[in-house]
Amino acid sequence: MMATVETYVPRMKEEYEREIRPQLKEELGLRSIMQVPRIQKITLNMGVGEAKTDAKQLDAAIEELTTIAGQRAQVRKARKSIAQFKIREGMPVGARVTLRGARMYEFLDRLISIALPRIRDFRGLNPGSFDGRGNYSLGIREQIIFPEINYDDIQQVRGLDVTITTSAETDDHARALLTALGLPFGEGPRREQ
Repeated sequence: MMATVETYVPRMKEEYEREIRPQLKEELGLRSIMQVPRIQKITLNMGVGEAKTDAKQLDAAIEELTTIAGQRAQVRKARKSIAQFKIREGMPVGARVTLRGARMYEFLDRLISIALPRIRDFRGLNPGSFDGRGNYSLGIREQIIFPEINYDDIQQVRGLDVTITTSAETDDHARALLTALGLPFGEGPRREQ
């Protein structure tokens, strides 16, 4: 007798497969459904400069990042020594997590529907933060916008960087994908003509 394996599919992934992907194929004028851009991974990075003097700060950052991501955070070590910052090669300087698969979609769903609306004076994400190869980065000033973080337990408010890596070849395709998934882009910096 075979055991039944229950496969859980995140809400956002299901919506992407069922509605967003065919819609993007039409919108972007692609020949094959396989050419439609998709999210490959989401990387969360938290720099902890105080870790060089206080090891507890790094432990707290790792714990918070692990809680936010739902996956154990890794310690990031300095790649080279920088005298001005009193950093030696190999010193712990931060924490990071790379999310893929179901956890990635779950995190993105929580980011869009719960965390971003909790940012004070939020006017939309900067549409100029694409890197030219279809990847998007955003900085979050305080980790307390995530409901998983208990406000009373944190010692210090820290920021973190979120990088969304897509398979899109151009920024326009990546923007279309992220907008379809629900990322709220603002108007961005105005350029003088």
